[in-house]
Amino acid sequence: MSNEPGSRQRLLRGAKFDVERVTVAAHDGSTRERELVVHPGSVVILPMLDDERLVLIRNHRYAVGRELWELPAGTLEPGEDPAPCAARELEEETGYRAAHIEALMQFLPVPGWCTERMFAYVARGLTPVGQKLEATEQIVAETRAFDEAITMVRDGVIEDAKTIAVLLYYERFARA
Repeated sequence: MSNEPGSRQRLLRGAKFDVERVTVAAHDGSTRERELVVHPGSVVILPMLDDERLVLIRNHRYAVGRELWELPAGTLEPGEDPAPCAARELEEETGYRAAHIEALMQFLPVPGWCTERMFAYVARGLTPVGQKLEATEQIVAETRAFDEAITMVRDGVIEDAKTIAVLLYYERFARA
């Protein structure tokens, strides 16, 4: 199948993303219809305290009906650059403000059916300023030693894919 969709029909205009039906051409000349989530992009932040502890959040996720351990993250607003979004989401969800936010990596979390690109950042020089949660958010911020977070990944306690990807990437490629 071609990577380029042909015709597009919007099925849903959502608050955070849209859903489109796209027609794609197969190598044999036939066409197939697929649903595509059109997403503006997002950020995920690895907040590192000065003593090699990090800030994780416990976030209730209605899609799975329970609380998950995660790194803070959020969706880009229209036209928003990822770094300021990362700073905003960090403060809202964890209650920490960062003196330094540096790009770590980018990845496509679900490329089979979604256009989302996720931008990962490391936040350092953290100062507590208090959470600024949205009315619907149920988030608790907690600190953990970095090695404990890696153990949580190994033991299946952390199940969130973006959190696993960023923690393991940081451990393998960026940790001093």
